[in-house]
Amino acid sequence: MVETEVVAAGDGLPEPGSRRERVRAAAYDEIRNAGRHLLATEGLDGVSLRAIAREMGMTAPALYRYYESREHLLADLCAMFFNELRDMIQTACDLEATDDIASQLMVASRAFRRWSYEHPAEFTHLFGSPIPGVFGPETYTPEGFDPDNPAHAAGIKFGAIFMRLFVALWRAQPFPIPSDDQIAPALRNQLNWNLPGAEEIPPGARLHFLSAWVSLYGLVTMDVFGHLGWALKDSAPFFEYELEQLCIKLGIEYTRPNEEP
Repeated sequence: MVETEVVAAGDGLPEPGSRRERVRAAAYDEIRNAGRHLLATEGLDGVSLRAIAREMGMTAPALYRYYESREHLLADLCAMFFNELRDMIQTACDLEATDDIASQLMVASRAFRRWSYEHPAEFTHLFGSPIPGVFGPETYTPEGFDPDNPAHAAGIKFGAIFMRLFVALWRAQPFPIPSDDQIAPALRNQLNWNLPGAEEIPPGARLHFLSAWVSLYGLVTMDVFGHLGWALKDSAPFFEYELEQLCIKLGIEYTRPNEEP
């Protein structure tokens, strides 16, 4: 049984210090882990505050003192998964030389694919069908992400890893991009998202970033959901082929996994 005298979800938790704060943090961890278990075993429809309360042996009204709605719980799970994915990718990048942006970009892409394969339920929660009230179309601002939405805030930090790599690559070795007048105004006017670092590169580079992300996300999504089984028994070589094509497009050297540059 967990303590029920806590702040509402979304207020943010302080660094554990006092016994009360430590108990509160442990309670949130227990709730999130129960939600993650239900997500993996029952799917999104099986994740509810009532179901989590049953898993934890507490009453549903008590759980509402932690999360005021199912949407807040699902947003918190999104934030948890984004943070975990971001940390895994950042750890992989940190193992590469700080000035080897090309290698960092490749290991970041491979880490994204590896986490997605190892956590299909979590991947679906983040990158599957939009969740109304959490990551649905109505949750975005005119600039893109809503920093006040905890799921969006964590998504910004995740996306910033790839954006920072693109910015660093552009500064060190600008790759060919279309000029502003070569991009249709209806498209160019939308390349102004509030992802950290996006404002530091021209619209053509942002367009390349979006194209690269759509290619990476699309390939991993088809793979995780089993939509490449008709063509490939082992998709890893095709993933590396697509990664090599991206390197050619960006004018950087491709290196195979675990191969010295």
